[in-house]
Amino acid sequence: MNHGRLRFLIGALAPALVLHVVFVLSPYGQAFYLSLTDWTGVAGEAHFVGAGNYARLGGDSLFLDAVRNNAVMLVCVPLATIALGLFLASMLHIGGRSGRSGIRGAGAYQIVYFFPQLLSLVVVAVLWQFVYNPTNGLLNGALRAVGLGGQARSWLGDPALALPAVMAVLVWSSVGFYMVLFSAAIDGIPKELFEAALLDGAGGWATFRKVTLPLVRDTVQVAFVYLGIAALDGFAVVQVMTVGPGGPDGATEVIGLSLYRNAFTYGRFGYASAMGVALFFATLTLAVLALRSGRKERLELS
Repeated sequence: MNHGRLRFLIGALAPALVLHVVFVLSPYGQAFYLSLTDWTGVAGEAHFVGAGNYARLGGDSLFLDAVRNNAVMLVCVPLATIALGLFLASMLHIGGRSGRSGIRGAGAYQIVYFFPQLLSLVVVAVLWQFVYNPTNGLLNGALRAVGLGGQARSWLGDPALALPAVMAVLVWSSVGFYMVLFSAAIDGIPKELFEAALLDGAGGWATFRKVTLPLVRDTVQVAFVYLGIAALDGFAVVQVMTVGPGGPDGATEVIGLSLYRNAFTYGRFGYASAMGVALFFATLTLAVLALRSGRKERLELS
């Protein structure tokens, strides 16, 4: 009986394992190998260079600019998105003196906030490129309409403003999804806890800090991991929106864009693979640290 069950499990899992090895693990292995070569994309012309590509990364000023920009995005995008998502979800659920009663039309608000998720990131980038247009864009037009024409800027042409403008688009496109995610987490909190906080005289901020936030911590942790991965990417938005792309003066350069340019413009596939491997380990480190910190907090609370 046990042998038959074992054969059934092996037969059921083997195809999935084979597909995983062929289409997931094998490309990773090829990327790791190519990162140790000077392959130019032409078959048969790869020479083993060892860690030379990785040593070269440390002296590549444009790549270091990309690392700096990705680091800024890694801090700002998840924090801003999670803060806005939690705020909106709380406002939709915590209704003043009636505990967790929500507000009228909360479902409609969720649909409106979620709408950017229905658009691909490329479409979002194209739309915001028109919004940021310095001549006839919506943002500068709105500033002129309210008498603030002196604040009109070339939002994507100014090195000091280009990266914040890109990050604002990433936050705008993501916050609706995480608002819905946090709303679902808040729905899972027993209503009695909110009622008890209300009876104890807790206000809205105290209720959020003492009841809501601790009980949605796991969801916030998962959101941070996904947003961190998105912040370490940023390729599509930068590629579509910015001048250069990656400009001006490397102000919006990201690792994914440097990888793409080196591979498909300069034919340095080995060097680009080294960038990809570095990005892989940075993303893996982020996920491991975030998950381990959440596990440590749970152990301390228990």
